[in-house]
Amino acid sequence: MEKAVSSLMTQEILHNFLERFGLEREVKKLGDFENYVYETYINGHPYIMRLTHSSHRSKDEVLSELDWMRHLNSKGLSVPEVFPSTRGYLVEEILAADNSGFYGCLYAKARGKAVSVRSDEYNGELFKKWGETTGRMHHATKSYKPSSGIKARSSWDEDELLSVEKYYPSDEGVLIENANEVIAAISALPKNVDNYGIIHGDIHSGNFFYDGELIHVFDFDDASYHWFASDIAIPLYYSIIYRIPASEEEERSRFGKLFLEAFIEGYQKENQLPEGWNEQVPLFLMLRDILLYAVLHKKIAPEDRDEKLQVMMEEIADRIRNKKPIVNID
Repeated sequence: MEKAVSSLMTQEILHNFLERFGLEREVKKLGDFENYVYETYINGHPYIMRLTHSSHRSKDEVLSELDWMRHLNSKGLSVPEVFPSTRGYLVEEILAADNSGFYGCLYAKARGKAVSVRSDEYNGELFKKWGETTGRMHHATKSYKPSSGIKARSSWDEDELLSVEKYYPSDEGVLIENANEVIAAISALPKNVDNYGIIHGDIHSGNFFYDGELIHVFDFDDASYHWFASDIAIPLYYSIIYRIPASEEEERSRFGKLFLEAFIEGYQKENQLPEGWNEQVPLFLMLRDILLYAVLHKKIAPEDRDEKLQVMMEEIADRIRNKKPIVNID
C-alpha cells in the first residue's frame, strides 16, 4: 500500500467498519497491497471484509463490481456472496483524516483451500478446472447488464496504470515507447460479444480456492470490460512467473504448452474460444508485464524493494525492452 494511504488507515476506522457490519473485534489481516483485506468473524464463523481507499476505486466502481459478482452468482458460478451492513448497505463509507474515503464490503469466505504452484495438486486436472471456470464466467458475462442505478464497470483502457510515463523511471524511454506500442496494438483489436465483456482480470492461483472438485474465485477488484483472451493469458503468466525461473526458458515454454492445453480443453467445455485468442494471448502477456511494472513502481518505494523483487522487476523491464512475452506459446 502507498505510504500516503497507510498513514490514513487507523484502528479507529477499522473498528468502525467492524461495528457497521456487526463483526467481532478479532481480525486476521490477509493483505494490504491494493486493498486492506481481513478475515473477520460473526459467532466464530469467518467472513472476508475488504476496505478500499477512494484513491484506488470510487464508490460507484465498488458497487459495479458487486453487481457483476451477483450476476455471476445467479448464473451458478461459485463466487462469494456479498452481505449488507447492519444498516442495509452493500458498501459502507468512512472518511479519513484528510476527508478522503474508505469503502467497506463484506463477503462470504470462499470454500476450499489455496493451491501452491509447487504442490502436487498444481497439475493438468486443476488447469482443466481453471479453464472450465473461466469459460463459464465468460459465457455468463455475455448476458450481463448493470442493475438499475449501477454505473457500468470501467473498461480496460481507463486503468490509470496505462499512463506508464507517470510510473516508469524517466530515464527508461525505450520501455515507455514499447509499452505504448503494445497498448496501441491491443486497442486496435476487434470487439464483439463473443470476445469482449466484463472479465475478472486477475484469475491467478492466489485468487481462488480449490476443494478438489470446484474452483471458487474471489477478489474481483480488477474486473473490467476487456478481451476474454486476457483472462486466458493471466493464469498462464502467473503460473510461469511464480513457478519457473527466467533462466529456464525451455522449461517455461514446455510448461506453458502443457498448461494451455489443459486450460483450453476445460474452457471449451463451457464457452466457445474467442476468435484469434492464440494470436492475442502474447499481447496480453506483454500487457501484464507493462501493468505489473507500473504498479510495483507505484506501490513499493525503492528502499522497500528486497533483492528478489528487484530481480523480478529487472526481468520484467528486460522483456518490455525486447517486446517479448514471458513465454513463447507457438
